[in-house]
Amino acid sequence: MAVKSRPKSDAPDASDRVSRIREGVTAAILEHRLLPGTKLGEDEIGEIYGASRTLVRTALQQLAHEGIVNIEKNRGAFVARPTPADAREVFEARRLIEPTIVDHAVDAVSPAWIGRLQRHLAEEREAELRGDARASVRLSGDFHRLVAEMSGHSIYLGFLKELIARSSLIILLYRRHDTPACGTDHHAGIVSAIRKCDREAARAQMLSHLNEIEAELFLKDPAADELRLADVLGV
Repeated sequence: MAVKSRPKSDAPDASDRVSRIREGVTAAILEHRLLPGTKLGEDEIGEIYGASRTLVRTALQQLAHEGIVNIEKNRGAFVARPTPADAREVFEARRLIEPTIVDHAVDAVSPAWIGRLQRHLAEEREAELRGDARASVRLSGDFHRLVAEMSGHSIYLGFLKELIARSSLIILLYRRHDTPACGTDHHAGIVSAIRKCDREAARAQMLSHLNEIEAELFLKDPAADELRLADVLGV
């Protein structure tokens, strides 16, 4: 009797496929290749990753739990569209945890880690010089993740990965077009303070950096700004 092939969802690498889907969707969001509100079709994603609908659904549900994806009943999954209130909460959370992350990074400072950070800064500058906006956005988020890895605090790292993905959506929706998303000079200042083991300066640099990113966003609640055309266009 012929042996039936096992369904995709029973494959031994099921968890790896779920991780690949999550990482692929998150990377596309970080690089602004997936826009807020984009529909994430289960069948199409399954074809791209060679995964069953069950695995795709699992990955999307995990992303929804992190606030990166919205799942709507009878409509499917969509890239989240954070509100101005969401944006303020995300940056408030980042201001709470990232200064503590740099505290731990100062404790973990070593020539090897400083070398990694310096190489990353060089990648950021190269992307900026060649005008590669997508790479610049991704590398900006990667810088904050790398500092969190250096801190050795796995819980903070997990939180920050989620907040970075949410921040990318927020920046895409609300950044003023005449301002950069995340300056390499700011990152260089943070690395310099960490290298000198100047805990106070590192915390201050990180807070100033996060405050400036948020200040460059145009965060206005739509309900509070319902103007008539006559008010906007009238002479």
